Amino acid sequence: MPWPGRDVAREAEQAGVGAFCAGEFADHDAYLTVADIVANTEHALAGPAIAYAFARTPYAHATALRQLHARAPGRLFLGLGSAAFRINRDWLGVPGERPVARIAETVRAVRAWLHAENGEQVRYSGEFYSLDADVRAPVLGRLDIPVLLAAFNTRMAATAGRVADGVIGHGLFTPSWWNDVVRPSVERGAGEVSGDGDRADAPARSLEHGWIITAVDDAAPERAVADARRMIAFYLTVKTYDPYVAHHGWEEPVARLRAAFRAGDTDAMAQAVTDEMVTEIAVCGTTAEAKDTLARRAGSLPRDVGYFAPPSFLVSPRRRAAYARAGLALIGAVPDVPERV
Repeated sequence: MPWPGRDVAREAEQAGVGAFCAGEFADHDAYLTVADIVANTEHALAGPAIAYAFARTPYAHATALRQLHARAPGRLFLGLGSAAFRINRDWLGVPGERPVARIAETVRAVRAWLHAENGEQVRYSGEFYSLDADVRAPVLGRLDIPVLLAAFNTRMAATAGRVADGVIGHGLFTPSWWNDVVRPSVERGAGEVSGDGDRADAPARSLEHGWIITAVDDAAPERAVADARRMIAFYLTVKTYDPYVAHHGWEEPVARLRAAFRAGDTDAMAQAVTDEMVTEIAVCGTTAEAKDTLARRAGSLPRDVGYFAPPSFLVSPRRRAAYARAGLALIGAVPDVPERV
């Protein structure tokens, strides 16, 4: 699950949560959060899901991971996301163009730093990055930390299959989007591996992590559903997801929720989200309803790590913590599905 804070996390790890992740935004840094995770957990995986790929140099990503590895060897992963064009241009002050090509090089350059042995030159030459570092101090040594890409549309998913160890799915993903769009694209990319050493040491099958919008409240299930609706609506205000909207035939409700967003009417935003959208996207309502949803969707959940992600849009930290605790009752609710295909 997304890092719920150390108090809830202790309960979560004891209950069987196997991975915690850290996102970032204008008020929180992914790597600082991962440091808190590894300091307050014992066994769970930990990593950014996601860190903004272009907010830092490849060197900065790699050095953060090296320092974290000293605290949590074998427990780390790195999830990178390209971020929206306007975030790159207006927030980060970096070019927003050609994010797919740029993030592919970012993965390669980060790996150049992570895989460097002591005494070796750290070298990478590409269009966006050029490395030729001679680190004389014996502080390197190869680290095989999985690198995953947040991929929504087909080009980024294919890039994840081609250059990364796997993919991180968005909370909006439906069974159809996983099975009909993302997985075929990742597999296509894996079949197009370049001669640059991409995936040379990658797992035989691309890893799958993914967010699952999860809001469970047995005392007030209607409020949990409303929070899930509001989260779905907030995500769908972004035009990047238009191919996904068209794929599902949801153009009309999305047009209504975007109009409500522009008007600042968050209640109307949530009301525009249809029952079908909630059923296909979220795990919400009572514990029993959530378990039924997980069982029904078992074949189209992330194969390796699924994050029970409480809604965060206009939801207080206290209520997010309550949703995190309620989500612990769902551990073990997903039946075994061979390879989940």
